[in-house]
Amino acid sequence: MTDLSKVPIEPQEFIEFLKKEIQLKPISQKILHQKVVERAAQDREITVPEEEVQEESDRFRRDNRLEKAEDTLAWLEAQMISPEDWERGIRDRLLQKKLAAALFDKDVDKYFAENRLDFQKVLLYQIIVPSEEVARELFYQIEEREISFYEAAHFYDIDERRRVLCGCEGKVPRSSLPPEIAAAIFRVSIGDIVGPVKTEAGYHLLLVEELIQPELTSEIRQQIIDRMFAQWLETEVNYMIHNELEAS
Repeated sequence: MTDLSKVPIEPQEFIEFLKKEIQLKPISQKILHQKVVERAAQDREITVPEEEVQEESDRFRRDNRLEKAEDTLAWLEAQMISPEDWERGIRDRLLQKKLAAALFDKDVDKYFAENRLDFQKVLLYQIIVPSEEVARELFYQIEEREISFYEAAHFYDIDERRRVLCGCEGKVPRSSLPPEIAAAIFRVSIGDIVGPVKTEAGYHLLLVEELIQPELTSEIRQQIIDRMFAQWLETEVNYMIHNELEAS
């Protein structure tokens, strides 16, 4: 394996490459996000103790089967980073998580109550075909019980994965559905066939087997904190840029 750390690459080459790959802006945004996090954490006296960094690094090593110290060092070398670089990255991620919790944990219950529908899930099956004519023909065949929805998905869906799964998409959050799909399936009864609904993907036939009412689990709590924190970060970065422009 080539040791890339020995290859001479100038800092300006990194910048030019990021520009060509249209990656300079997202990387710059991440740097600004980190500046905002550090400033806000310092103002609130939020810190990450060394033992928390060690605990997180131990968890990472276990998850990635880096049981021995030499395995970890070899992995770090392959990533072209030092143990100190790695620990700083862990500390930054933990600091961001602690700041997000400090800012928004108290607001989660209210946010969940006001946006409860966003966290509904459906056990969804769907068939996507390339033409409206085929979709309507399949709809009538399913309605007349000439073929089941699952058989139709298995034989006619344009996607191989869905064909194998007989149309099963699993438990899908309402918020992740295209608006036209959500509007169609949440106004009918469980078990009704919906469609055809046209999207960029094709013509959809849809079947909801179960409507899953949301509960405020630890996973959803973290999702809400992450969502609120991301919005806050963007606002703070824009405020920082505005102030810098005014100062100049």
